[in-house]
Amino acid sequence: MYKIRIAAGSKPGLFLLCRRSAAATIRSAALMLMAALLAGSPVPISATAPDPVLEWIDVMNTTVLTAGTAPNVTSRVVALVSASVFDAVNGIDPNFNPLLVTPNAPHNASQRAAAIQAAYAMLLHLYPTQNAALTSRRDASLAALAATEKAGSIAAGAAWGQTVADTIWTARLTDGFAPPPPPFIGVQGIVGTPAVGFWRPTPPANAFGATPQIATMTPWVLRRPSQFRLPAPLALSSQEYANDLNEVRSMGSLLSTTRSSDQSEFALFWALNTPLAWDRIASQISAARGLTLTENARLFALLNVTLSDSLIACWDTKYRYVFWRPITAIRAGLTPADADPLWEPWLDHLTGTPGHPEYPSAHSSMSGAAAFILAAEFGENTTFIVTSEILPGTQRSFSNFSDATAEIADARVFGGIHFRTSCVRANGLGRAVADYVSRHAMRARGDDLDDEQN
Repeated sequence: MYKIRIAAGSKPGLFLLCRRSAAATIRSAALMLMAALLAGSPVPISATAPDPVLEWIDVMNTTVLTAGTAPNVTSRVVALVSASVFDAVNGIDPNFNPLLVTPNAPHNASQRAAAIQAAYAMLLHLYPTQNAALTSRRDASLAALAATEKAGSIAAGAAWGQTVADTIWTARLTDGFAPPPPPFIGVQGIVGTPAVGFWRPTPPANAFGATPQIATMTPWVLRRPSQFRLPAPLALSSQEYANDLNEVRSMGSLLSTTRSSDQSEFALFWALNTPLAWDRIASQISAARGLTLTENARLFALLNVTLSDSLIACWDTKYRYVFWRPITAIRAGLTPADADPLWEPWLDHLTGTPGHPEYPSAHSSMSGAAAFILAAEFGENTTFIVTSEILPGTQRSFSNFSDATAEIADARVFGGIHFRTSCVRANGLGRAVADYVSRHAMRARGDDLDDEQN
């Protein structure tokens, strides 16, 4: 692994929760607008038009960062968008089993137009306040198709893409994400429970536990959130826990003298939006390998549905054991003699400790899942670079996926927000979820597996 400095990029995204869309897309107005658009002069494009799946993955990245959507909520966003694109594209020329929408598109429908409209429609459901930017980009994307496709085909494809996105949006409105539950304050809300070992809001924000409802959300493919629930965290009296605690106390301290400058930097670098980072990695490799529209639609649906289900599985374990964060463990200590009330984690320099229980690591869960999917598609020893909205202008380069997930685990420990065991077990959890999803969803037609297999 090595890093490269480049010109400054996009601004850092803020870790805030996005609000659920309050307004539905008006299909008739959208179709009238498309008809008017296609009747005009086509916008000049290059001989090789951009793949709309990759184009709208980039649009989604910008939209999510503009909104400051938190990574845990982003896992749901990317799944909704990519599932819509996949079922829209696959519904016109069904090569794979559908995810949620049975193929029923007009015979002349454009797959490219369907992908564009499906992504646009779902993003508009999720981010109605970005209507102007999204609509402008959609209009340009559809108009560009007019140079190579017939107006009727584009209109039919766009109408089908809208239908698919609306169908999936309606189906997932009852997935359990909304309405939000009462605030979660961990052990502080349980009378008579010993505080040692249990999570409570952490400084500096002292925020409530984030999105506890994800722990019981309906998965996309898993049979239940607890299907791959991890065993309990390490016993506080164990030598393994003592080793983990000592490592994060030293390496993860704001004032650490044992952490190198590179370790300090990559701990900050990886405090990014995890689903978006893996989508950028997948886009980069896909473009280099020349995947087709259909292949990209399936790749990103498989990747992003897996990211969502791995986060649900992670949250199931998090809110089952409600384990404390390093800042709490170190400041409180197991005994008064162990306490270090002034200890601060390195990530207090940037984002602070995430506002939810420690075990397991969400970043490692999703990264383990993503690495499994991409290694299965492209090979383990695939070279790629990673960019971060947290440190614009910095890239990190890897020659395989395992090195990336190992650095991510280090980053969470050196950032002072996770214990080592949490990251190791989380990576295994993500890989187990990815293996299950890849064997049970969106498989080639005629290549079905027994749904009872684990």
